[in-house]
Amino acid sequence: MAISAYIPTAEQPETQTPGLLEETLSTTVDYKGRPAKKSDSGRWRSASFLIAAEVAERFAYYGISSNLITYLTGPLGFTTASAAENVNAWSGTDMLLPFVGAFAADSFLGCYRTIVISSVIYVVGLGLLTLSATLPSPSACSSQNTSNIIIMKSCSPCQLQVILFLFSLYLIAVGLGGQKPCLEAFGADQFDGEDPEERKAKSSFFNWWFFGTCGGVLISLLTLVYIQDNWSWVLGFGISCISMILSLFLFLLGFPTYRYKIKRHDKQPFARIGRLFVAAIRNRKATTPVIAFEEEGCQNLPLTTSQQFRFLNKALLPRDDLNDPENLCSADDIEEAKAALRLIPIWITSLVFAITIAQRPTYFTMQGKTMDRMILPGFEVPAASLQAMTSITILVFIPIYDRIFVPIARKLTREPAGITMLQRIGTGIFLSAICMLVAAVVETERLEIAEINGVIDVPNATVPMSVWWLVPQYILLGAADVFTRVGLQEFFYDQISNELKSVGLALHLSVFGVGNFLSSILVFVVEKATGAGDQGGWLSDNLNQAHLNYFYCLLVGINVVGLGAFLFFAKSYVYNRTNAT
Repeated sequence: MAISAYIPTAEQPETQTPGLLEETLSTTVDYKGRPAKKSDSGRWRSASFLIAAEVAERFAYYGISSNLITYLTGPLGFTTASAAENVNAWSGTDMLLPFVGAFAADSFLGCYRTIVISSVIYVVGLGLLTLSATLPSPSACSSQNTSNIIIMKSCSPCQLQVILFLFSLYLIAVGLGGQKPCLEAFGADQFDGEDPEERKAKSSFFNWWFFGTCGGVLISLLTLVYIQDNWSWVLGFGISCISMILSLFLFLLGFPTYRYKIKRHDKQPFARIGRLFVAAIRNRKATTPVIAFEEEGCQNLPLTTSQQFRFLNKALLPRDDLNDPENLCSADDIEEAKAALRLIPIWITSLVFAITIAQRPTYFTMQGKTMDRMILPGFEVPAASLQAMTSITILVFIPIYDRIFVPIARKLTREPAGITMLQRIGTGIFLSAICMLVAAVVETERLEIAEINGVIDVPNATVPMSVWWLVPQYILLGAADVFTRVGLQEFFYDQISNELKSVGLALHLSVFGVGNFLSSILVFVVEKATGAGDQGGWLSDNLNQAHLNYFYCLLVGINVVGLGAFLFFAKSYVYNRTNAT
């Protein structure tokens, strides 16, 4: 089985026979390099392998990331500040490397090869991580039992263990950078956007992809974290490694059923777009007679898009010193560049949603720590486990959205997906604003109860208020996730150039990476602006003295302003229907 079948060339479709014309696709081939048949390739059969692989990968990833700071401050003996710095650095790397993986996939390797290579790197990283956990750690020599007396000892972390651990951690990030954007893009590629029924199925695919993602996360949070905290870190990391091996196996299992996209251009997409911008800048001073050529060339562009970013149209003007047709820009190149530019305002205005999402593992959890978490006699729910409410909401809401809401909305709007992608994203941003408003109301009530019971000056006191009060904000955030996060995935995949689909999904991931950084900056600014004074400011370490409700109201305002800006750009956005393949 030739490796060339993974990334077929544009000439291969010519091998199809006339009898298969109605059954085959012109943009994809099967694993043998033949034009892919609709009847026995792609669609849900292929997508199911990829969704299953994603579930296993998310289970493995969250088995590491969700409890990483506990491992660093525990067995490795890092200080809290040092551990936080390492977690933030690693998380930031996780968000940036998908651009590298997506670039490699869209420019050189293709999605299939990139997924296989990065998954192997991922597995090796998890294997080395498990190995590092078997080495002697500071906790092994932190105490000694002599005649029932615990004598604490001081010892520095084993340098070999720390080096091996950090090396394996960043090796995992490298594997994730290639696997994460490409696996989802490859899954969406299994549906033909030119076929009305398969286009509906593709929109549904993003819903069930997110459903699988949240399922893997929830199982990991409920099992691996417990195993690591109560049984063994080696066993916990080892299970993550086995899960990633299972993910790779499930992906390879679907090999004969997949559709593989054909590379339409010999030149790399980034090179074409870069050359176009250079040509447009070079011709920026074109005179009026020459503009006639530009307008003639723009006849090949849709009318609505030809009027947008008109400075790029000048890239169509020829140069006397460039007689080679391959060096000239085409109308398709211009539309490709304009499609990328149209994404920028949507990307920027979506950051307000990511800032809200960043509060879930931080201040939402801190709220819960101060409240009565006894849900059954003798059982107190961990504050961090409250995040599972969001995952449960998503798992319940996605089938309702896909099977009930979409068919009803489809009849009313005649949109294949019920509502447009931008309407979906905007709905989620609106729900996130409502979420923060509810959180502010609940926090105001919590502060009043704390004052009534005289525990304002007691930092670790439990406020006699049930943790169930936090459930509405977690549910609203989960519902917002279903709308905006899934909408962003579909939007950036669908609207970017056909040859940059992996980059499109990397753009989606970057929204949340940058959102995390912006949330950190916002917290820093609020602390500096309000921290002076006896009460310690809005974000005091003692939440009973803080004014977290004011911070939440600030986030409501940010969401409202962001939603207004989003609606402004969404109203004038022109959908790129030519990329629906």
